[in-house]
Amino acid sequence: MKSKTTLFGHPVHQMLIVFPLGLLAMATVFDAIRLFTGSSALAIASYYMIAAGVISGLVAAVFGLIDWLDIPANTRAKSVGAWHAVGNVVVVVLFAASWFIRRDDPAAPPMFAFLLALAGTGLALVTGWLGGELVDRLGVGVHEGANLDAPSSLSRR
Repeated sequence: MKSKTTLFGHPVHQMLIVFPLGLLAMATVFDAIRLFTGSSALAIASYYMIAAGVISGLVAAVFGLIDWLDIPANTRAKSVGAWHAVGNVVVVVLFAASWFIRRDDPAAPPMFAFLLALAGTGLALVTGWLGGELVDRLGVGVHEGANLDAPSSLSRR
């Protein structure tokens, strides 16, 4: 099935997801480096990257929802898409909580803020794989004649 929301022939959701994934992942990397260096500049950069990642994640989610609503019911793609969406909502909530905790002193966030971001990054790896399963294996948003019930790429079939 082709995406209903395209720009110059390409699905908008797939174009937008690079922003929250990149921003949120790099925020976590900057936080990790900050733990070893004590750099307040990296902590502040992470704070702003999380804000931009959460906002861009919410924008990308709108287009993902539009695509998901178009997937026929009772298909593997609908189920995988639901898990992908729910997982990404949790990712955004984890990072939004991390960002909120940092607001009083972005230059020196508490360890709990980093742990929330780390959990969000770990979950984003899983939801990113699910998104890849939707696009690469099931052809959602890409192929008009997509096999919306193709077996998992982890199966031997």
